[in-house]
Amino acid sequence: MRNAALTLGIIAGVFGMIVGFFGFGYTELARHFSEIEQSFGMFDNPELVRVVSILSPMLAIAGGAMAHSRALWGGVLMLLSAAGFWWAFGFGVFTMFPIAFAGLGGVLALAAGRPDEPRAHF
Repeated sequence: MRNAALTLGIIAGVFGMIVGFFGFGYTELARHFSEIEQSFGMFDNPELVRVVSILSPMLAIAGGAMAHSRALWGGVLMLLSAAGFWWAFGFGVFTMFPIAFAGLGGVLALAAGRPDEPRAHF
């Protein structure tokens, strides 16, 4: 389960980077060219979209990378990534794979049968 969580987290992060590039890019383009914002509209909270466009893919990739050695931390990071995508972008045709892959990877990492090695967490 840890290997599946690792793979799903990294794939979610890569797909999330694509969504993030377009989300961040659109907010910047609409900020510089007001006619684009007037024609196509703007996100309700463009600052949230900018922050989530950077953080959520990073959390998914980091969570996936950590899933093999630290399943608890990796699972939490992937679930935070899925929640961030859902919160900023909603569930749609372009966000369904990052949300689903990060969410499933987080659940698999948390449900990993073998407990982490008994090491200090800090």
